Amino acid sequence: MRLDLSRLLRPRSIAVLGGKSAAEVIRQCDRMGFEGEIWPLHPNLESVEGRRAYRDVAELPEAPDAAFLGVNRHGSVDLMAALAGRGAGGAVAYASGYAEAGAEGRALQDALIRAAGPMPFLGPNCYGFINYFDGVPLWPDQHGGKRVERGVAIVTQSSNIALNLTMQTRGLPIGYAVTLGNQAVVGLAAAITALAADERVSAIGLHVEGFDNPADFRAAAALAHARGIPIIALKTGRSDAGARLTVSHTASIAGADAVADAYLKSCGIARAHSIPAFLETLKVLHVCGPLPGREIASMSCSGGEAALIADAVAERRLRLRALDAAQTATVAATLPPLVHVTNPLDYHTFSWGDEAALTRTFAAMMAVGFDMTLLVLDFPRRDRCDDSDWELTLRALTAAVKQSGGRAAVAASLPESMPEARAEALAAAGIVPFAGIEEALDALETAADAGELARQGARGGVAIVKQAASAGAARSLSEWDAKQALRGHGLKVPEGRVAGDPEAAVLAARAVGYPVVLKALGAELTHKSEMGAVRLNLDGDAAVRAAARELSGLGEALLVEAMVTDAVAELIVGVGRDPALGLYLLMGSGGILVELTADRKILTMPAARDDIARALGSLKAGVLLKGYRGKPEGDIEAAIDAVLAVQGYALAQADSLLELDVNPLMVRPGGLGALAADALIVLGEGEDK
Repeated sequence: MRLDLSRLLRPRSIAVLGGKSAAEVIRQCDRMGFEGEIWPLHPNLESVEGRRAYRDVAELPEAPDAAFLGVNRHGSVDLMAALAGRGAGGAVAYASGYAEAGAEGRALQDALIRAAGPMPFLGPNCYGFINYFDGVPLWPDQHGGKRVERGVAIVTQSSNIALNLTMQTRGLPIGYAVTLGNQAVVGLAAAITALAADERVSAIGLHVEGFDNPADFRAAAALAHARGIPIIALKTGRSDAGARLTVSHTASIAGADAVADAYLKSCGIARAHSIPAFLETLKVLHVCGPLPGREIASMSCSGGEAALIADAVAERRLRLRALDAAQTATVAATLPPLVHVTNPLDYHTFSWGDEAALTRTFAAMMAVGFDMTLLVLDFPRRDRCDDSDWELTLRALTAAVKQSGGRAAVAASLPESMPEARAEALAAAGIVPFAGIEEALDALETAADAGELARQGARGGVAIVKQAASAGAARSLSEWDAKQALRGHGLKVPEGRVAGDPEAAVLAARAVGYPVVLKALGAELTHKSEMGAVRLNLDGDAAVRAAARELSGLGEALLVEAMVTDAVAELIVGVGRDPALGLYLLMGSGGILVELTADRKILTMPAARDDIARALGSLKAGVLLKGYRGKPEGDIEAAIDAVLAVQGYALAQADSLLELDVNPLMVRPGGLGALAADALIVLGEGEDK
């Protein structure tokens, strides 16, 4: 069911129910100049904040567009039912003590949901929201924002974090601050959908602790992007991994946070990793949208600042592109002969205070065509200093932006050296105001990520979101059974035989052809190398017979396979299941060092062939696949086919698959294929197909 939040978020009438918190909502509405009707409800008082108090919902002049429930958790249920029955447009459930408080609270939250019926509500356990466009704070506390005509929307599950974000003095115009609390009815997806419908919203920032409905979230993100509204996320916390077995390497090296990161990227959502970077990135998106690339330029009148920028950029996925000879000559023509033109540019103090000269230099540098040009500029204290020369420099930059048509930002090296009034004026002029060099570069990196994801479009999907089975219901397939199951979906495996004793192993080895690999076989032998249950490169009957005698008794049988001797690279290909986000696909450098190399790429499923190819190419092992130090190139197409085969099996087993590893996948030279040397499958309830 698609929720209509338009009346709730942009109300013309508000009912406020309760005591102290409700009275504060009215005070905040008056402070912000809300122009609609406000109707307090209180069983004992004649008036609240100068307005007539009504005894119950039935007494209200008409159905309110929005309501704030500032009563206890039990009283909220009855009032929610009354509001829904009256036809209210939505509500904020302020009280806590619901699902976050255990089984009793969960039952009470279910009752609250039933009471609301089709009427949407935020919470419970949340402050509500502030609409700074229309002056609507259904909010029981002070806040630091002010009314704006255009700005970003911030959505968070934490009311206190939302409150803190409204207190920022960085010059970021906030149009909406929305808190979701327990997300009983309105979750991230519904909030994104509603906010993206407001043409005054320039970008959406999400503080995410968990996902309510991954499929709906993906659809909402796609809708926002289709309307030209970029989204970034600050993801904290980890998914509940209590049901994960971590038998496989995939489960142990993926990590819930990495899976969430892959999911967000597949939704086209870039990720910030700190609150300052989150706010600074939203400024970039508000002023000029996602960046088309990662090439930046820096200008300052100090070599020290230029060095700071150079060092900081070297640690990030940004590029200080050098100027070619013609570009260097053009910029040099605007500067005294003693200035050496580089990027970052130290234009010295020769032009300081000369507006025309600065304009020429800034315009020439921006005309090179960088994705963003930074001017490093810390503003002096106005209570003790004269900032007229800084004002002149800003006029020069503004003129240069108009002349060149480029993107520009001013970055103060210290956050406190970017006064809020200056930041607001810069943003209004189309120049991004950054509070801190590190924060600026973090923001540019994230904004470039947003641009890259926008160009790629939505990737993958949510294959399955329910948990298949509990850990107690899990069972592992033997290596032989796992390989045969995967083989049925197109995965290539080495020629092999199952043998019951040493003599049978010798016969199997002769049939397969020497050299061979010998392994103890059994459903419980999930990590055979660690158990000493593998013998490699056996080249003769005597060697096989001796190894078979050593391994007999470790498992139920013996597995004899042809030895792969010409592998160019060893990969791991796996599938895991995140309890919140469902199945995911993992690729990485394989073999016995898989958990030490941290060389991995995670994709949501189903993943397309080109996404898999891109992921393999981004691995360190991808260098080997392309041919390294005279070695032949690997059969990349066969490796991609192998990944698709693994994914095909996983999707067919979506109701029961818990974990899957192919490790190593032996990628042979071009044209010779890729073979699964080992495989592990863990299933929950249900049968493998």
